[in-house]
Parts: sequence; structure tokens; C-alpha cells
Amino acid sequence: VYDEKDYRRVRFVGRQKEVNKNFAIDLIAEQPVSEVESRVISCDGGGGALGHPKVYINLDKETKTGTCGYCGLQFKQKHH
Repeated sequence: VYDEKDYRRVRFVGRQKEVNKNFAIDLIAEQPVSEVESRVISCDGGGGALGHPKVYINLDKETKTGTCGYCGLQFKQKHH
């Protein structure tokens, strides 16, 4: 991806640059929107060491779908 004269290519001298084709934003886009009962949902990214700080998402907004600012998961309120 780097230009031939770019100094950052020094890391790849003598070997091929490997690029992961599974970009995180594409993998998150494949996740279905989670339907929840409550108006406010918390997201911690799965919890534990692999998660992120807990955030609370208000689902009463005009957009009707709340998105976690850390991991990109989407939530919407299930209507009865």
C-alpha cells in the first residue's frame, strides 16, 4: 500500500506485506440489530478484558436505533 519511496516500507524488506481482509467495520456491519425490551440499554463490548467501558444507549431518540460508540453494535427497542 505504501509508495516505493516511503520510509515505512523498511518494515517489509525481504518479505511481503500481509493485510487482513476482514476489516472490523465490515464484520460489525454483518451483525444483526439487537432488539431489546427496555428504553435504555448498556453495552460493554462483551465484557471482561476483551470489552470496553460500559456505555448506556438511549433508544427513545428519533433515529429509533442506538449505536455503541465504541464497538458499533446496534440496538433497537422491541415494540409490543
